[in-house]
Amino acid sequence: MLKLYGRFPTRSNRAHWALEELGVPYEFYQLDFAAGDTQSPYFIKLNPGGKIPVLQNDDLVITESGAILNYLGDQFPESGMTPAPGTHARAKYDQWMFFVVSELEQPLWTKAKHKFALPKALRVDGLGPTVEWEFQKAAGIVSSGLGDNEFIVGDCFTMADIMITHTLGWAKVANFEIAQQNLLDYADRNLARPAVTRMVKSEGMPLPSQQIPN
Repeated sequence: MLKLYGRFPTRSNRAHWALEELGVPYEFYQLDFAAGDTQSPYFIKLNPGGKIPVLQNDDLVITESGAILNYLGDQFPESGMTPAPGTHARAKYDQWMFFVVSELEQPLWTKAKHKFALPKALRVDGLGPTVEWEFQKAAGIVSSGLGDNEFIVGDCFTMADIMITHTLGWAKVANFEIAQQNLLDYADRNLARPAVTRMVKSEGMPLPSQQIPN
């Protein structure tokens, strides 16, 4: 049984959304940061970094949202959510997956780190113009790559669309401007998918700190 450890709303939404798109059985454990779930002995054994998401499939444990999505898509190739390895489509897909992590989301994460994630003594004020400029540059590249297409790669919805759409949603919540109309329309289309509704309605399993032995 696939087990996803995460928290709504965080990057674990990407993996949760993917599982709903695939329609496969899974268990979702919604962790409570304030209760210390991500620092519990049980969870630290899964991910020594104490971060989410984490996907567990029997004795296999995977961290990092992009890696989790790639694994899930490759495990269920009939879904078409990851292009076949070695194809031109897979090369372009990989390009966008890496771009999200290395470029599109980094200004958002930088802002978040200096707002709440880093120790107060290490936070830097005045980064607003820098991260906004970085995000606008990255968003412009995605907008150009998408053009008038419905999806970022080929003619079907893939894990790369999840990665990009989630990050655009994060940007809106974090008050970053999305100036490109094709990105706004793209995000609206993808967020209207039934799998997103199912993900949002999922309450998750009881907290691991309460239900899972150390």
